Formats: sequence, C-alpha cells, structure tokens
Amino acid sequence: MLAAEGHVHRRQRRVATPAFSIQNLRALVPLVFRKGDELRDKWFELLDKPPAREEGIEIDVCHWISRATFDVIGLAGETLLGSCIQQSNKSIGFDYHFNAIQNESDELFSAYKEMFEIAISQGSAFRMVLGLCFPILDVLFPDERVKTVKRCHTVINRVAGELIQSKKARIIEGEKSGSGYAEKDLLSLLLRSNLATDLPPDQRISDEDILHNINTFMFAGSDTTSLAVTWTLVLLARHPEIQTRLRAELLNIVPSTPLSRLTIEEIESLHIVISNHHYLNNIVRESLRLIPPVHSSLRIATQDDELPISSPVHLRDGSISDQKSILIRKGDLVHVPVEALNLDKEIWGENAWEFDPERWDHLPEAVEALPGLYSNLLTFSAGPRSCIGMRFSMIEMKTFLYVLLTDFIFAETQKICKANVVLTRPYISGQFKKGSKCPLLVKKVGS
Repeated sequence: MLAAEGHVHRRQRRVATPAFSIQNLRALVPLVFRKGDELRDKWFELLDKPPAREEGIEIDVCHWISRATFDVIGLAGETLLGSCIQQSNKSIGFDYHFNAIQNESDELFSAYKEMFEIAISQGSAFRMVLGLCFPILDVLFPDERVKTVKRCHTVINRVAGELIQSKKARIIEGEKSGSGYAEKDLLSLLLRSNLATDLPPDQRISDEDILHNINTFMFAGSDTTSLAVTWTLVLLARHPEIQTRLRAELLNIVPSTPLSRLTIEEIESLHIVISNHHYLNNIVRESLRLIPPVHSSLRIATQDDELPISSPVHLRDGSISDQKSILIRKGDLVHVPVEALNLDKEIWGENAWEFDPERWDHLPEAVEALPGLYSNLLTFSAGPRSCIGMRFSMIEMKTFLYVLLTDFIFAETQKICKANVVLTRPYISGQFKKGSKCPLLVKKVGS
C-alpha cells in the first residue's frame, strides 16, 4: 500500500479501511491492555532478578516496547465476529502469535527485526545510495546488508506465504460449504475481495501484493508506534517534573481491581478515560510533534505546477531573491519535511525546539492553518495517503504509556541521540555502529 499508485492504491485502501473501523479498533483495546500488562510483568521480573536493586536497572525500552507492539500487530483483531476476546483463542489478525515479549526465538519475528534494525540501519549510506542508483550492483556485488535483507526476505516470504495460503484455503472452504467466512481482519478482507467472482481479473491483487501488505503493516504498525512510545519515555525521563505530574494524574484513575481481572466493559471504560485524559493528550501530541517517527516523506509531481512563496527567499550569499514562486515540473521529486514543519519557529513559536506539553492549551494562530491528519501535525501525513492506522497507533501509545508510567519511573543515564534511518531511531551517543538502543534507568514506583 505504501508503494501502490493510482487506482491500485485506492482499491487496496478501500479494501483495508473496514479493518480499521471504530468498532474493530474498540475490540482491540483489551488485547493492547493485556500485552501492556504482560510487558509490565516482564519488567517486574527483570527488576526483581537477584541482586534486586532499589535504585532500578537499565532497560533498553525501545527493544522491549518493539517486542510488545509486534505481539499486538500479530494478534490484532483477536476476536471472532460477535464474540469477545477472552472467549476466543483463535486469532484473526494476521493469525500469528509472535510471543515476542516472552522470548525472541520466533523466526518470523527475528527476520523482521534483523531486516529493519540491522540491515537497514547499519548499512553504509553511500553503498545504499549506489545500490538505488545502480541496482545491478546489489545483484553482482551484494554486500552484507543486501545478503541479510535477502535472507530475511526468504524467511518472511515462506512463513507469511504459508499464512496466506492457509487463510485462503479456509475462505474457499467456507464458501463451498455455505457457512461463509465471517472474519474481518485486514488479511481476510484482502483475500476475500481478491476472490470475489464479480471482480475483473485485471483488478485482482496478487498474492505477492498481499504479502507486501503484510510486510507494510508489520513495519508501519509496529516500528512507528514502538518508537513513538520510546521517544515519549525519553522526553519524560529528561523532564522529571512533567513525568511526575502525569504519573500522579494517571494514578488517580487507576481502578482498584487489577487489570488482569477487569471485565471487557471495564477495560473499555478505562480506555475511554485514558483516551480523553487532557494532560496525556498534550504530552502525546507534543512528543509526536517534537520527534515524529517518520521524519519526512517523498511525493512525485503528476503535473506541472507553480507553488507561491509565502516569505522572501534568502540566498546563500545573504541576498534576498525577488522570486515569487517555485516551478514544479511533472516527475519532480517533492520532499515533505515533516520534522522541519513540526519544528518551524515561525509556526510554533520561539520555543518550537523545546518539549512543552502546555503549548497545546494556547497554540499560535499559524498552527491552525497547517494540514495534517492529527492535531495539525504531519506526523501521520495528510490527504488520501495519510496513515490508515493512526487510531490504532493512538490506542497502543496511550495504553502502553498508562500501564508503564503508573508502575515505573524513568530516568536518563546515558545520552540518547536520534538518527533518521528510515525512521527516527534512538542511539547511544557515539555508539551508532552498535545499533539502535535506548537504555533508560527504570525503577518501581514507590521504591
């Protein structure tokens, strides 16, 4: 879906949209809480492991949150139509249990993580650009990055391909028996739409395209959200007074009954309170503004156009150009600098580079004119190619923050830097070659 254009993109988007309906997303809330609870218990185990230290331990929060979001996206939609999550052991998301919070032995999980985190983020930028300009180089002289990606692709294509064929067989069997196929997850919708008898052959989605969509949602639905939660925790660790205030407010809404014993209705009610929490909303928006996981995007002009300039252009020699517009020709690449727009001082004020959740209570007028799917931000893009999973991401982000902040205190012990490597990833300062890591000092609330 990320790469599709024109009517192909519109059709794939139209088929996928029902899977992200408000009703379907509401059914995911207990699953996200369950995985948040599981992650919290795992961290308790790490903190209690001898020798237990009251001052806390360093935990690579990015690594662990990524494991949790992989579990969620693998099980997303774990409910049969008309039944609740706790009554069903059958997943209809991608029909795949990564079980990544408990261990990292699953081959599909390992393949995705190695490809996204190691091969892409640790490859030579120069070599990567050469490969894009001259693809034959990657065929004739593959480097370690190319070899790793190819090996990971082999695993992903085999395991996910088997998943597609298995689900397709169940759909066909259901149609033949007359019992139908009631599952409404993204993969089922794509497959059922593709098998429809009234669909012209030239409009069908190939199994390869369906496989690519699985990869897209694994990547976009897991990495972006885990990074958003990670960067929010980093910012809160750097601003302990904000973290303390948010925790105090969240503790006021913690139910007396443990999460694991709440009913579906009680979990949904709690989520509504969390979702509408004013200060949490401000912090989430400010985090997504200051460090958007997707720092930029590219578009290709489909026709000639002329863009008017809103302010004078200052040239490198210090002079001011009398140019009034920029000519864009058909086929030109247009860079959309999401991060730059989110940090523009002319739009957001002189403190645009600072973490200030209070700004959302008195936004500058210039912000109101900004496009964006979410809170006048381009973090989730805008228009027909905006992020289809924005609401899903919000459910995960706010739920994980609620669960973790009510039980743990976070502090920064090493300098964490950001690097734009496909996504905006955290690295320990001076240790880029060791891969993306985000160690924070984590201790129990009240210890």
